[in-house]
Amino acid sequence: MATRLRVHSPAVLYFDAVRRAGSIREAARRLHVASSAVNRQILKLEDEIGAPLFERLPGGLKLTAAGEVFARHAIVVLQDAERARSELDALKGLRTGHVEVATVEGVTTDLLPVVIGRLREDFPNITIGIATLGSQAIPETVTSGTADLGLAFALPRTAELRQLTLARFRLGAVMPPDHPLAGREEVSVATCMAYPLVLAKQDLSVHHLMRPAMERAGATARGVVRSGSVELSKELARRGIGIAFQTRIGLETDLNRGSLVHLPLNDAGPVYSDLGIYARAGRALPVAVDAFARLLGEEMARREAAEAALLPAPT
Repeated sequence: MATRLRVHSPAVLYFDAVRRAGSIREAARRLHVASSAVNRQILKLEDEIGAPLFERLPGGLKLTAAGEVFARHAIVVLQDAERARSELDALKGLRTGHVEVATVEGVTTDLLPVVIGRLREDFPNITIGIATLGSQAIPETVTSGTADLGLAFALPRTAELRQLTLARFRLGAVMPPDHPLAGREEVSVATCMAYPLVLAKQDLSVHHLMRPAMERAGATARGVVRSGSVELSKELARRGIGIAFQTRIGLETDLNRGSLVHLPLNDAGPVYSDLGIYARAGRALPVAVDAFARLLGEEMARREAAEAALLPAPT
């Protein structure tokens, strides 16, 4: 007869801390408990499961196959516990909680500050954590439980991620107002390729969006810089070093000041970049996370509509 597994929350919490930290000593430091207490909980779990959860290696601890299975269970348990706690707090009118967001760099200039400001007005007891990553790293951060939400452009759909909201923004060429192309309403990729370019590295979604159009143009790109930072690319475009490529998201201040121009790309039609909010598939979102995702989605929809009204109609 199989034994029934009984896992108490301290054991799950300690296991997850060790998984994240890669060592018992570092996990104990983060938890503000003794290393021996953490080690006892891990040994208790391994005894109850009947298999080791970690390999003890010279460089630290690594999950075994059994540890990988239990890690998926721990992520679900801890996230559901946070959801339950936030819902209980909401019933009391406290509206507390914490939201961890993994995001691409471009939205940190204006979009996220606006949404965080509104969240602070409506829910002053909710705290926020922000990690800036490349688009390609965000899915793993969300599915592993490190972040509650992912915010990224052009993420491929996977079974492990649930798309909460999507907004479409036109990709454009970014340049100073005195650039020879700046007076146009739209511009083709081939036309831009006659000038020095600031191109994105592969960890940014814009690289993958631009590649088909650049291949169709059939010319050699004069990429004077290949950058993994949209902020650096924007600054280089502002200084006239090369044409950069991105959506209007992240350019708000420069466009309002007139220090940069954004020309929508038309490569046999408009080129779009989809900005999405993502959560782990199957997860019921805590009140705080749901509130943040709702405010963020509303602001994205507002900006999508504003851009559609401002830009020339696609031809």
